[in-house]
Amino acid sequence: MSFNDDDHIDVCQNIEVVLKAQYEQNQKLTDTQCIFALENAKVAMKKEFGYAKNERVTNMEAAQGIIQGCVDIGKERIDKINNLTLKEYGKRIDKIRKSVIRHSKYGARGYYEFIKKYV
Repeated sequence: MSFNDDDHIDVCQNIEVVLKAQYEQNQKLTDTQCIFALENAKVAMKKEFGYAKNERVTNMEAAQGIIQGCVDIGKERIDKINNLTLKEYGKRIDKIRKSVIRHSKYGARGYYEFIKKYV
């Protein structure tokens, strides 16, 4: 599944909007923190739907906006728009997380430097 053939590309774009806003609100937010927050967002989404009961979600302040933004998107869209499932939503979070990892090679905020041109 690439960005070009993704039936839920709009979900990826929604997540990117959240990330861009968080990078702009918190000038100290790094790609590493963003990656951590996206990993926790997956757990938070599972919890929202009654799963992952034994898993914990971080209380790290820098991650909260990303986690809550991803939860909000998921609640709006899962099982409501374009047949998006919780599993498929988790795959979109992973896709964005991999993109953050890839762009973090260009600096502590490399992903933000990349998306700010497009989002």
